[in-house]
Amino acid sequence: MRRFWISSKKNRLDKLRRELRKVTPAMRGQRPRPRGRRAEDDIHNQIVTIRTGLESVGDAGVLVKDIDMGLVDFPSLRDGQIVYLCWIIDEPDIAYWHDVDAGFQGRRPL
Repeated sequence: MRRFWISSKKNRLDKLRRELRKVTPAMRGQRPRPRGRRAEDDIHNQIVTIRTGLESVGDAGVLVKDIDMGLVDFPSLRDGQIVYLCWIIDEPDIAYWHDVDAGFQGRRPL
């Protein structure tokens, strides 16, 4: 399965959060930097990277709907109305669309 690069960053973030939950608060404050503190720093860095990536994608007019699925929408005109072309990363082509207020459940073939 191909992965949306932001999705792989989010998977890493989820893993780091799970690791951090295993570390007690007392262990986080120890020196030298314990595993928990490194995980907190890594989490922060992943969040910044994801946020920057989402902003970049959004600036290109793409709406990221679900990072884990790699689901994105692209505004488009269809019969004079604004609609969204809908694509999931594993689909070979953009082959679906939906009304702006319909969401993923309202997907229809082009």
